[in-house]
Amino acid sequence: MPFVDVAGVRLEVERVDVGPGESAPIVMLHEGLGSVAMWRDFPQRAARATGRAVVAYSRPGYGRSSPAPLPRGVRYMHDEALVVLPALLDALHIEHPILLGHSDGASIALIHAGAAGRPVAGLVLMAPHVLVEDLSIASIEAAKVAWLTTDLPARLARHHDDADAAFRGWNDIWLHPDFRAWNIEDEVRRVRCPVLAIQGVEDEYGTMEQVERIARLAPDVDLVRLADCRHSPHRDQPDAVLAALARFADRLP
Repeated sequence: MPFVDVAGVRLEVERVDVGPGESAPIVMLHEGLGSVAMWRDFPQRAARATGRAVVAYSRPGYGRSSPAPLPRGVRYMHDEALVVLPALLDALHIEHPILLGHSDGASIALIHAGAAGRPVAGLVLMAPHVLVEDLSIASIEAAKVAWLTTDLPARLARHHDDADAAFRGWNDIWLHPDFRAWNIEDEVRRVRCPVLAIQGVEDEYGTMEQVERIARLAPDVDLVRLADCRHSPHRDQPDAVLAALARFADRLP
């Protein structure tokens, strides 16, 4: 099942099955520069740790999925959460998923759970954003410099059909002045499913305030703060993330 056609786009999809069972599958939502391939072996490890099927997909404009129109608008994560993701879940006959998101993907998971009006078994959020911080902008500005001066384009080209569009689709909108007011706290207030929020103490793209706001706004939140961890907990501290994920999945219905 390498591709699925939904909502007018073709999405690259990878599914990892672990055997028969009725447990809610885990659907993985990648970061702003991510794709199916950039998860590496994490989907397989998550499936083994939880005993649940895992589905990962590349959003439009990423990996081998269809291109996405540029420039993006401020509500591009809402478009993904409320249009593309529901259509994909319907096409794959997935109900009550656990949504596991990283960075932009974690924000998309929050928007979907809070505003899509669809059942979600639980949210696993790694380095989520609920508002724009100065630290985030400074690091995204540094990423733009790296794009122009290092081999970052060549490295991303291994994972995306159009690496330039993938990068600009993320970098340009985050650095647009209108994006400074982006905030999804209203959506977080409407989340009712259990939440596992994981944040690296040394995250260069967001402070601990991001997950602490989620804990204040949503009713059932477990916080995991990881030392020696930057913006990608599943890469910097994979064993700790997998252990927390397994405990969280075990307590869900």
